[in-house]
Amino acid sequence: MPIKQSAKKALRQDKKKHQHNIWLKERYKKVKKEIQKLMTQSKMKEAQCLLPQFYKFVDKAAKNGVIKKNTASRKKSGAARLLQITK
Repeated sequence: MPIKQSAKKALRQDKKKHQHNIWLKERYKKVKKEIQKLMTQSKMKEAQCLLPQFYKFVDKAAKNGVIKKNTASRKKSGAARLLQITK
C-alpha cells in the first residue's frame, strides 16, 4: 500500500481510470456482438444502422488511449468488411 498522500491519490485515480477503460472496451464489444447477432438472423438493415454506433465507440476508445489508433482502424474496417461480405 502507498504511504505518501500523493501515491494514495494516484492509486485512487488509477482505479477510476481502469474502470472507465474497461467500460469503454465493453461498450464497443457489446455493439459488435449485437451486429454479429443481427447478421446471423439476416437482419442486414439493423446491422447497418448499428455500424455508426460501433464506429463512435471504437473512436472514443482510441481517442482516450484505451486502444491504439491502428487497432481502432482495423476493428472498424473488419466490421465494415463483414457487412460487405454478407450482402
